[in-house]
Amino acid sequence: MEEAEKELERRSKFLNSLIENKKKAIEQHEHDESLKVHVRACDMPLPLQDRAFHCARLHLESLPPGNKLDSKRLALALKKEFDSSYGPAWHCIVGTSFGSYVTHSVGGFLYFSIDKVYVLLFKTAVEPLDH
Repeated sequence: MEEAEKELERRSKFLNSLIENKKKAIEQHEHDESLKVHVRACDMPLPLQDRAFHCARLHLESLPPGNKLDSKRLALALKKEFDSSYGPAWHCIVGTSFGSYVTHSVGGFLYFSIDKVYVLLFKTAVEPLDH
């Protein structure tokens, strides 16, 4: 009888762990959906796009619940990340409502939304001034 009780307990623990893992997967999926990325316009290689999405997600996820987004901080974080990783001169505009018309370097333009925040990230050529 003792063996049967041990087996029953083992199976119960196993099923509980499956249920907990499923709950965690559902919670993660719901969280991912809440920060879903939508590309609006793009002239950028996929690895750079993924880097921008990852950086924006990390910034947004680091905000304490209920805190208002600081658009300037997100813009600065993306600009610094891209300037340091891919060279100057990256520009970033973040907000919920803005218009723009920009000239960008080939392969250096991304306009996307994440949650209800819109991000415009683009690169321009830097040329030394002739004096």
